Amino acid sequence: MISRIDLRGDALPEGAALRDLLPRAELDVEAALEKVRPICEDVHHRGDAALIDYAQRFDGVALDRIRVPEAALTRALAELDPAVRAALEESITRARAVHRAQRRTEHTTQVAPGGTVTEKWVPVERVGLYAPGGRSVYPSSVIMNVVPAQEAGVASIALASPPQADFGGLPHPTILAACALLGVDEVYAAGGAQAVAMFAYGTESCAPANMVTGPGNVWVAAAKRYFTGRIGIDAEAGPTEIAVLADRTADPVHVAADLISQAEHDPLAAAVLVTDSLDLAEAVEKELTPQIAATKHVEDRVEPALRGRQSAIVLVDGIEEGLKVVDAYGAEHLEIQTADAAALAHRVRNAGAVFVGPYAPVSLGDYCAGSNHVLPTGGCACHSSGLSVQSFLRGIHIVDYTRDALAEVAHHVVTLAEAEDLPAHGAAIKARFGWKVPGK
Repeated sequence: MISRIDLRGDALPEGAALRDLLPRAELDVEAALEKVRPICEDVHHRGDAALIDYAQRFDGVALDRIRVPEAALTRALAELDPAVRAALEESITRARAVHRAQRRTEHTTQVAPGGTVTEKWVPVERVGLYAPGGRSVYPSSVIMNVVPAQEAGVASIALASPPQADFGGLPHPTILAACALLGVDEVYAAGGAQAVAMFAYGTESCAPANMVTGPGNVWVAAAKRYFTGRIGIDAEAGPTEIAVLADRTADPVHVAADLISQAEHDPLAAAVLVTDSLDLAEAVEKELTPQIAATKHVEDRVEPALRGRQSAIVLVDGIEEGLKVVDAYGAEHLEIQTADAAALAHRVRNAGAVFVGPYAPVSLGDYCAGSNHVLPTGGCACHSSGLSVQSFLRGIHIVDYTRDALAEVAHHVVTLAEAEDLPAHGAAIKARFGWKVPGK
């Protein structure tokens, strides 16, 4: 069901050599880029009409407009299962508590008497958020995108989700209900690359956005790459992934359940167990069979994901070696199920989010931990972070110097300008002091 990679016995290689030994899903964004380019440009030139045509072509729905009526949002919330509403409200409450604590405050540094630099934080003016709607419905992604944007102070928030034939061409009603709970009333029935293009260029119905965030398939990732530079993006999200670092103290029932929970997302989802215990590895392999038999989405998602080259059980000599492996892998989600899980978690350098011990599974983070589940994939955790309030803020430096403060440092500025062969830079300083620079 799941392959093994045995890294025991020899010293682990460093850097890229170790990364190359580890399983990883393949996602050819570059190839997809050529296919989304004409779609994006069509939206640029034809606006809403192009979006309506693509809804018919890709989603099988006939739309007369792309913006979701506010009455549909109100109705979706009124008809929402009370238990689902309560769960969404709890998820919002916890996410808001965590993200509110991330707010940055303006700070002024006095560099010299009369010379200060203030860093202020300004939210982007308008964001377009994307909530997938393919194999599954993700109201949780609405929460994870909207809450940090709201807590950052973004004034204008719009959301797009693919139209659904089963719901009269509207996005899934649970998506709409989540928007209503969060006070987002600008919602569009648009999916894939064309939704990203709508936010990037704007159309008759939708004003252009400064930034687009949210997970999606390879077409969404390719469109984000296409528009990088024109708009800000969170990341080119690839297939979801879990890595579990475990020793002999881990419960194989828990580990197997967590691997399957990630595999049910997508046939390209990655599920990786890193362990120094052969007994645990064998017990997990044995436990996978009955748990898979008892779950849903087996043939189209779970089995292809676990059998794929992106999933494996990696055997190592010890937990120290295991830590090197998971740092090289840089998982979107990293669970640590070891005897000293809390201490080990603080030593991890590369992960989107770390889940500590047997009672913090990834599923908790997906919904109700308070953390954000929009996280870097494909090893990008070595240089990127998950979505947060900071994602929607821009730092601006305000430089305020008096004449005396400039005079104190003027000769250094002129010296550096001359060293870089930029004499006009130095002249801009000299002009302020009658062309005779203090200190020279």
